[in-house]
Amino acid sequence: MAKRKKKEAFDWEDEDQEEIIWVSKSEIKRDAEDLKQLGEKLVNLTKANLTKVPLDDSLKDAIELAQRLQKEARRRQLQYIGKLLRSIDAEPIREALEKIENKHNQQQAMLHKLEILRDELITKGDAALTDLLNEHPSADRQHLRNLIRAAQKEKEQNKPSKAYREIYQILKTLILED
Repeated sequence: MAKRKKKEAFDWEDEDQEEIIWVSKSEIKRDAEDLKQLGEKLVNLTKANLTKVPLDDSLKDAIELAQRLQKEARRRQLQYIGKLLRSIDAEPIREALEKIENKHNQQQAMLHKLEILRDELITKGDAALTDLLNEHPSADRQHLRNLIRAAQKEKEQNKPSKAYREIYQILKTLILED
């Protein structure tokens, strides 16, 4: 009977040891460096974007201080911000930061798409305009057609591209409204 209890106690200790996850010193350092870089991204945010990130007061104060510091003092403050980030769950902060960065990328992609659409309108003419009007029936067909012709003439004569820019602005308001 005594041997069984020792055996059961021993098995129980083995189960505890299996649950312990050993983390290498290198992995701890990598995680700390990642959090420090996260802190640096937070410091580089504008005040408007910083308000969109869920931060506690001590972390917010540390970030605002780091924004005012330079050189070595800033480096030490970034280390401190990294230390503060290690003591909290950084995942909501990462998600908010990703949303901010992704929004900028989406805007850039949209503007690039508008430039491509404008170029198609000028090169393809009425065919591309018809496609655009099918997608956006509220657009002024006659005004756009006149601008496209003017942009084509400007391009042929190597004149400043006033109509070219105006088409872009119309597309921007038209597509961003929808």
